[in-house]
Amino acid sequence: MPKSGRTSFPGPEYRVRQVFRAPVKFVFGWCTDYTSKDPALEGQEYKRRIILRNSRKVIFENLWEDSDGWYWTRDTVDLFPPHRWHMEGVGNRREVVADYVLSALQDNRTQLEVRWRRRRGKLPFHRLAKSAAERSSQRNWRRFAKALEKDYRKSKP
Repeated sequence: MPKSGRTSFPGPEYRVRQVFRAPVKFVFGWCTDYTSKDPALEGQEYKRRIILRNSRKVIFENLWEDSDGWYWTRDTVDLFPPHRWHMEGVGNRREVVADYVLSALQDNRTQLEVRWRRRRGKLPFHRLAKSAAERSSQRNWRRFAKALEKDYRKSKP
């Protein structure tokens, strides 16, 4: 990381893992089907706008207000079906690069490993400690796992 050849991101590399009770193909499709409804899965109220979507790339913008002002991000996601994707995000408060890799497990389960780095954008932001950022991300991925597994159960005949 980063794969784009941009200058490196200082600071720690963050990591989380999540296991899903669904096959790799379903997990990849579900996780990379970015929509304007995604904020609800996180229990958040930001606005998401899809700029571009095709079989190899998704570009979207997020906008939300916090106690210290507006946050804006534009994320470019390169898709490498069936088992990985790479995201680069720029924003007024921070920039991020992330890699997502799926691995098939026994019993039709899939493990996702997310690795990311971030750096400050043009405006300051409250930086969480590495452990707090990973815990927050892990909480979100547990929520996603519940929603994904529910959708997977509904998709089976």
